[in-house]
Amino acid sequence: MTSDIAVPAPATVAANGHGDAHTTASFGALTLGSIGVVYGDIGTSPLYAFREAVMAASGADGLPTPAAVLGVLSLILWALIVVVTLKYVVILLRADNNGEGGTLALMALAQRAVGTRGATIVLLGIISGALFYGDAVITPALSVLSAIEGMKDVTLRFEPYIVPLTVVILVCLFAVQSRGTARVAAFFGPIMCVWFAVLAAAAIHPIIQQPQVLLALNPFYAVNFMLHHGIIGFVTLGAVFLAVTGAEALYADLGHFGKRPIQTAWLFIVLPALALNYLGQGALVLGDPGAIVSPFFQLFPQGFIRGCMVVLATMATVIASQAVITGAFSLTRQAIQLGLLPRFEIRHTSEAHSGQIFIPRINQLLLVAVVLLVLLFRSSSALASAYGISVTGTMVVTAMMGFVVVWKGWRWSALAAGALIAPFLFLDLTFLSANLLKVFEGGWVPLALGAVMIILMYTWRRGSRLLFEKSRKLEFPLADLVAMLEKRPPQRVPGTAVFLTSDPLSAPTALMHSLKHYKVLHEKNVILTIETAQTPRIDPAERVKLEQISPTFSKVTLKFGFMESPNVPKALAIARKLGWQFDIMSTSFFLSRRALKPAAHSGMPRWQDRLFISLSRSANDATDYFQIPSGRVVEVGTQVTI
Repeated sequence: MTSDIAVPAPATVAANGHGDAHTTASFGALTLGSIGVVYGDIGTSPLYAFREAVMAASGADGLPTPAAVLGVLSLILWALIVVVTLKYVVILLRADNNGEGGTLALMALAQRAVGTRGATIVLLGIISGALFYGDAVITPALSVLSAIEGMKDVTLRFEPYIVPLTVVILVCLFAVQSRGTARVAAFFGPIMCVWFAVLAAAAIHPIIQQPQVLLALNPFYAVNFMLHHGIIGFVTLGAVFLAVTGAEALYADLGHFGKRPIQTAWLFIVLPALALNYLGQGALVLGDPGAIVSPFFQLFPQGFIRGCMVVLATMATVIASQAVITGAFSLTRQAIQLGLLPRFEIRHTSEAHSGQIFIPRINQLLLVAVVLLVLLFRSSSALASAYGISVTGTMVVTAMMGFVVVWKGWRWSALAAGALIAPFLFLDLTFLSANLLKVFEGGWVPLALGAVMIILMYTWRRGSRLLFEKSRKLEFPLADLVAMLEKRPPQRVPGTAVFLTSDPLSAPTALMHSLKHYKVLHEKNVILTIETAQTPRIDPAERVKLEQISPTFSKVTLKFGFMESPNVPKALAIARKLGWQFDIMSTSFFLSRRALKPAAHSGMPRWQDRLFISLSRSANDATDYFQIPSGRVVEVGTQVTI
């Protein structure tokens, strides 16, 4: 069952200057926060990226040669410079949607840039959003597992406990999500600062011992490696990409910290620390090729210091996991508001920060999927094969939508926009092709997860549109009904009735049934429509639009940004300033609750009809979602075939 307002109709509104909303916090605090949240994922890549790439370059049995080490190092360093620094830090951080970033924010921005012709843009947004969920499942599993595996480098007696301990940590991590991240987040920045400082410091001695490792800074070694290693070089490229996973977080968390703090943290702290650590691991392997088994932890002396490093690595990977989990919550809320997913229960975990939310159903699904992955793959090397495809896919789609924004939104010529984006798109497609070689080794996991999410999102959007069109054909025009009621009014009862509907041009089903069964009409009647804008937030002055259509009928349109949680009573209170005397204690909210049944010819296959009906039944109650007091709600049931 679903209500008349299952999917608020998207609407385009003007920019409101929300991009300046982050000036209340100090620049230093925002920079520190970005180090903790934004760079957790990419900051833990040294645990496995260099090892996997060099092992791929060396083949199954051979020890790494100096040429392979320098070639892989050069590929990693220049991937960090080109993909992360140039594409994300320099270019995409400028493509903000009123201060907000992320794949769905970019989709809304691109849609606004092209106007109504946005079907392809929506499809790209669905694909990138779906692939992000694959990333959100694999990142916690791979990150925590790779950190706990460091216990083997302390003593082999720990090896049987690696998988059970990983599962325990992950269960605890997901269990505390309902408490919110505010308290834990205060520790994220300082811990990650220590992490990056240790990454850099541990690399200095090996680099001094093997200074020839600095040759890897020359891109010639990367190009030479790819030219002379054929298919092995291509396979290696898929592993090299592990070093830049997490780059999407730069853009996704733009709204939390702002452009300048994220750029500053990357250029002056994160990038230098990562580059030094990769060079240090390379220097270590140049001196002792056998160290490739675990080059990261062998940078630290055996014993107490290495044990402390395992603990610090575990903390860093939990932080990296936390960032992607909260990202999944934010993405889900955006998807709900943009009409790509049904309503889920959203809990706010902070009174001060609206962005800190918890979605129980998403949390449960992520936990089950993450634990299953750990139990299925049982090692970070096996999981590394599953990693990368979802991230590269998201990056390819991001580049495509970025081209649309640069071309249409920034009003560049198509040639200039293509010249800017094409090199990055080519690189992303190359990385994606290299990662697709790992499909049968585990890469099928994110593809399967992404395919499921694409089907769910597409089905919900398509089914909602078909239901909306069918309902409009069956419903009576509102203007005609109001004219009839004003001419021959039924019995009046005191108070105000608010009828919620997604189609303000047609008479709400709840109003028609109320007249049919009760044969009465309230003294004041409001047709309420809730719209979702293609901007993250709406200025309170633009929240409410009030239109009087007759002495006893009025239309009210409430607009919310796709990053906001709709609160109907709070928004209606703004209408008092517009002259509407609103008292919630004398107001009744009428909603129609529809029971859906599959039709013979619905426009979708029968299996998709049944899937849409199942999704609509799982949707959170409209009363709770729109935060309407349940004691003021009257629900009218109807049966609709789709």
